[in-house]
Amino acid sequence: MEKDNKRVIYWLLTGCFLIFIMVIVGGITRLTHSGLSMSDYKLITGTIPPIGEEAWQEAFELYQQYPEYQKINYDFTLKDFKSIYFWEWLHRVIGRLIGIVFFLPFIYFIIKKQLSKSTIRKGIVLLALGGFQGFLGWYMVKSGLVDRPDVSHYRLAAHLTTAFITFAYTLWVALDLMYKERNEVLKPMRNLIRISLVILLIQIIWGAFVAGLDAGFIHNHWPLMNDGQLIHETVYQEQTPLLKNFIEGKSGVQFTHRYIAYLVVLFIGLIWYKSRKLRLSIPQKNGINYLLILVFVQFLLGVLTIIYAVPLWLGVAHQVGAFFLLSAMTFTLHRFSK
Repeated sequence: MEKDNKRVIYWLLTGCFLIFIMVIVGGITRLTHSGLSMSDYKLITGTIPPIGEEAWQEAFELYQQYPEYQKINYDFTLKDFKSIYFWEWLHRVIGRLIGIVFFLPFIYFIIKKQLSKSTIRKGIVLLALGGFQGFLGWYMVKSGLVDRPDVSHYRLAAHLTTAFITFAYTLWVALDLMYKERNEVLKPMRNLIRISLVILLIQIIWGAFVAGLDAGFIHNHWPLMNDGQLIHETVYQEQTPLLKNFIEGKSGVQFTHRYIAYLVVLFIGLIWYKSRKLRLSIPQKNGINYLLILVFVQFLLGVLTIIYAVPLWLGVAHQVGAFFLLSAMTFTLHRFSK
């Protein structure tokens, strides 16, 4: 039987789609402040939500024992609790589904000898990334159940960034199987795209910092910050030492996220500019064109998200835009790497 066939490609692309859905639901979970509603972690039985009024009351009473209810949501009714419970439950269920979708077909393809040795090795890496992602989700939620009613923005960033990296690597493995032909490697262009990818990942990390610190709800002006200032004084005065402002201060984190965005646009514009003088294949041209379009859409979404103080739909759209931009960057780098 043919190895690395279409069914294997469909399996990998299905995994990509599910990770995409999970990131969307994760964004909604974060923006609706639903992430701490499931206070206990049950790998198997947690797949089924509470059934019946008594079970719901028990879950609600457990939630009432933790800081989020005691310090913020102390006026919640059972109905309010159910609304936030749904998003966290759905997020966890999709996570379990992704684990099943990756693991069971992987074992099946190995038994049926439909995977090459190279793809098996890559599949093991994917399983490891998926398992690590699940651990980070638990580790993140745990940080919000101790003293303060919010998760660590560092752990949130680790959880989100790992999801993006897992998606990008899954897509890369699928592209390896979809495009068997080898391209001429244009090293200067490939290296420029690699640098751009690193900058984009750094921007994703700072985007998670903004989300984790609720830093999108301040300085809701563009291109200047509050009071017509290019750099608001709180950017460098909230924390000591100075560097701490840019990783833990709300103003500093938002400021950093704003200006890395300009850097992302600059580097993708540079990729497009330099590509005009090269003889490229159609997939290479398409990848660069997608990058150019998506980076401007994403930049616009970021500006609107700030101006309108992160309404739910714009916050989710901005996160989806980052996902598509990373997809285009991964595709383009792949087409310049073989």
